[in-house]
Amino acid sequence: MKITSIDCFKGTGALGGFITVRVNTDEGISGYGEAGLAYGNCTEAAFGQCQDFAKLVIGYDPFDTEKIWEHLHRHTFWGMNGGIVVSSAMAAIDTACWDIKGKALNMPVYKLLGGKTNDKLRAYASQLQFGWRTLIEKNDALTLLYDPQDYYDVVKDAVKDGYDAVKIDPVFAPLDPKDQKSVFATQGNQVRGCYREHDLKRSVERIAAAREAGGDDLDIIVEIHSLLDANTSAELAHALQPYRIMYMEEPTKPDNASLFRHVKEKGGLPLATGERSSTRWQFRQFMEDRTLNVIQPDLANTGGITETKKICDMAQVYDIGVQIHVCGGPIATAAALQVEAAIPNFVIHEEHNANLTSAWKKAGKYFLTPVNGAYEVPETPGIGQEMSEEAIANAVCVTIK
Repeated sequence: MKITSIDCFKGTGALGGFITVRVNTDEGISGYGEAGLAYGNCTEAAFGQCQDFAKLVIGYDPFDTEKIWEHLHRHTFWGMNGGIVVSSAMAAIDTACWDIKGKALNMPVYKLLGGKTNDKLRAYASQLQFGWRTLIEKNDALTLLYDPQDYYDVVKDAVKDGYDAVKIDPVFAPLDPKDQKSVFATQGNQVRGCYREHDLKRSVERIAAAREAGGDDLDIIVEIHSLLDANTSAELAHALQPYRIMYMEEPTKPDNASLFRHVKEKGGLPLATGERSSTRWQFRQFMEDRTLNVIQPDLANTGGITETKKICDMAQVYDIGVQIHVCGGPIATAAALQVEAAIPNFVIHEEHNANLTSAWKKAGKYFLTPVNGAYEVPETPGIGQEMSEEAIANAVCVTIK
């Protein structure tokens, strides 16, 4: 079997800006993979990088995923330590090749990774500072929440859907609801350095409201999006200790792993990070100094199924759990489910609230969603997902032959 062409898609309009590749073969089998950068400000870079790397694998056997991954990593100059843009294109091509292998062998990818160690995948309702089902389906969009009462209500909404775990960023929303500027731009001095008392109080009140709404059995993950420096993050973590936090995600930037030790020692909460890290080399120090309780590689950014499985296996050596970061489209979700089904150190799956929008629902051929807060792993051959005909028809497409 040989790769004959690769279609690179950039989603547009109402179906979202997902960056997807379709790898085509001389035996008529095609596989899908996703570059996970579409939700940030690197859409064009990821789209272009997929095209650049697609040119390099025409004629390869898609079953040779290790060979293809090493070729893109070692023989492209920027592949080694090249960062998220480079590894996102590697991820898209790699995942598509695994999809082809599963389809050719008529079995789901998880069987090719060693078989299923998890029959069901517990999921959490993610990014509740932007609402949940009732609010999102009403507006078909995410709405930034401000008041603690809003956080109480949205947790109730997620619990009603059967979730026993949620994730909330209590600092993401500007503390003044009249401030409608870019969310990241509004943070400024209010969350860097040392918290002002009223800022700290409002962030804690939001998590306190979530705890009250969910009761003692609810797991709460606190998301920080790397918006805080280490000192401020440690201060917030310490203040949140009474609310029994499952773990704090991205407490500060991942560039300096030693800062996570500072946050952990001073703040006292379990920590997680990984979505901005690419390949196993950028996860290495976090594992060796054991600062993380949970790693969160984004399969669509960190190098695909081949690399993510290796990162998960490395984590198991250090008794670190895995929650794959999933913030992309239906292709990324399906691929993550396949890996999570196979690994013994799986902790929980991220069910992003953007998955409740019509753009996400229409982008995939199949609509995969948790039932009572847990996923059944797709048994469809391959990764269990493809682009919908509507998504293909509305996407910008460049074909590499």
